[in-house]
Amino acid sequence: MKIQVLGPLSAEVNGGSIVPTAGKPRQILALLALYPGRVMPVPMLMEEIWGTELPQSALTTLQTYILQLRRRLGTAMGPGAPGAAKEVLATRHGGYLLQIPPQSVDVHEYEDLVARGQAAFDGGADEQAAALLRQALGLWQGPALVDVRVGPILEIEATRLEESRLGTIGRRVDADLRLARHAELIPELTELIARHPQHESLHAQAMVALYRSGRQATALDIYRRLRTRLIDELGVEPSPQLQRLHQAMLAVDPALDVTAGPKRGSTFDLYAA
Repeated sequence: MKIQVLGPLSAEVNGGSIVPTAGKPRQILALLALYPGRVMPVPMLMEEIWGTELPQSALTTLQTYILQLRRRLGTAMGPGAPGAAKEVLATRHGGYLLQIPPQSVDVHEYEDLVARGQAAFDGGADEQAAALLRQALGLWQGPALVDVRVGPILEIEATRLEESRLGTIGRRVDADLRLARHAELIPELTELIARHPQHESLHAQAMVALYRSGRQATALDIYRRLRTRLIDELGVEPSPQLQRLHQAMLAVDPALDVTAGPKRGSTFDLYAA
């Protein structure tokens, strides 16, 4: 079985899809897939589907959804594996679990690559870090669970995954900046700060990429526009860290140069308190 949640929900067995068209069974499949090998309690599954307003038939209806998923699974597995669907989508005391290896789900492959990429980054292996983090990000086919109706639990998971994705992008950019790829990063960072207009770290990276590319005025203008936005929309100044980066650019601080900057951290971290 191969399941993808980093984008549209996909689950295939022997080349056949087992993803149901109905919304609530899709939610169940997605939630079980996020925790392979772990029992998901019935109350948690019910909360995901119905929130706090449980219908009187909630338990019976949930059992029906599980049965529907098992039927799709059994059909895909074929007649040569009688009863196997019930072993894969198993009943346990108080809940259900999907008995598949974690590596069968793209999110677990993604998180493994991110961990390896972060370790390489922390060790100063920038080429390896950039490659691993780029490979991890390549698993994404769109926003997490983009075609699944999310309840209170899946909403938290989708938000967590999107935050992880953004953090991974930032770390990969850090590695590329340490590899002096500042000029080629400018188009990507320009798009990222447009999509995340209040994200200070991405703005700092865009400023550094522009500064190192000989575009100091444009780098300073990014700071000016971000500061105006933060004051107008939130009533706050940029963080002291970003203010120090801005002052370093005004002073042409040698530490901003790629050959003189930090070798085991981001340039933004150089100006941390």
